[in-house]
This record gives sequence, structure tokens and C-alpha cells, in this order.
Amino acid sequence: MIKNLTRGLAALSLSLTPLLAPAPSLAHAVPTETTTLADAVHRIPAAAENRAGYTRTAFKHWNAGAVADDGCDTRAEVLIAEASEAPSVGANCKLSDGEWLSYYDGQEISDTDKIAIDHMVPLAEAWDSGASSWSRARREAYANDLDAAASLVAVTARTARAKADKDPAAWLPPLPSAHCRYVSEWVATKLRWDLAADPAELDALAVFASGQCKDTTVRYTAAP
Repeated sequence: MIKNLTRGLAALSLSLTPLLAPAPSLAHAVPTETTTLADAVHRIPAAAENRAGYTRTAFKHWNAGAVADDGCDTRAEVLIAEASEAPSVGANCKLSDGEWLSYYDGQEISDTDKIAIDHMVPLAEAWDSGASSWSRARREAYANDLDAAASLVAVTARTARAKADKDPAAWLPPLPSAHCRYVSEWVATKLRWDLAADPAELDALAVFASGQCKDTTVRYTAAP
């Protein structure tokens, strides 16, 4: 599996309906930033969190996904993109016979009912960190972000429940070998969407950046 392919292309490869789209203009391409984890952490603005007014329905999801007329919503497109063994795609984008590897805990899954599509930075955390001031359209774009592989991840439902709305100061994947990837992707998502972090969160990220994850890099592209 090549995880850094766009979600839309992965979904399209399994769609029965061909779709031709014009190539994006290079003149308007947003550059991808690559830096050390330590530098990336320093790029995140510090701010106190504020959950006043938050409701999950403020972030519309799942929407029609990258290919609006293929019958697959964002959740299904992530599942198709992240499958270690490609599923069969039936009517109404019903998926069967696929296999997935949850990197949070190293578990293999074949039952899509036991998979959660986790927002790397949870919706409530995003709200706390700056999304409360966004338009509804931007919050929908955030909740269905198929253009950055780190934004949405297919994992076991139990690990997603355990994580809930916690940041890395309060929760990390149960698989220790996943920690550096997880922290890197958390930071990349915060930077992609220009989200802030509270002091405890920044302190926790800095510990990883100066310790076990000091050789970890962060890649991100600013969201449009």
C-alpha cells in the first residue's frame, strides 16, 4: 500500500465509473513543507483551548468524498485508500473481503464494522484550537480532508474510542513503535490547518521532539 497517494485517486481506482479531470495548475500549487519534528512543534502557535459552543454537528461528515458520483462517501474512500488488501466494492459502495492494518495497535481487521475513521486531530480538539472561528464550509472540508493522508486514518474502533478527544499529552497509541509517526502526523495536521496548541500539549510534543523522535521529520501542505 502506498499511503501517500491521494484518497480520491485510490477510491477512483476501484470505481466502476471512469472520470477524467483536468490536471491542477502548477502555478497555484501549494508547496509541501518538510522539517524536523522539533522545528515543526515550534511552528504551532500556543493558545489556551476553548470548547464553548462546540457540537459535533458543527463539522459535517461524512460527505460525498472526492468523487461525488461514485457512491462512496469519505469514510469509504479512506477505507479503500488504506486497505492492505483491496476490498470488493459493491452496490452503494458496500465494501467486502478487504483487510486493514490499524497502526495505532498493530491489529489486522477484516470487518469494516470494527474500523473507525479517526480524525488525527479530533473535531473537538480542532474546535478548541481555532476551528470555532471557521465557516461551516471550512469545518466540513476539515472533517472530510482526503488530500492529506495523515488527516484521516483507519484504525480499530476500540483505539479510536480510547483516544476520544484527547491530545498527545493525555493519549498515545498503545503500540510504542507507533508513537513517533503519530506525533509527527498530529503536528502535521495542526500545521496544515493552522491550529494552535495549549501549553501542556506543546510540552508533550517537545519531549518527543527532543527525545525518542528527534530524528523524525514532519511533512505538511497548508490547507486551501
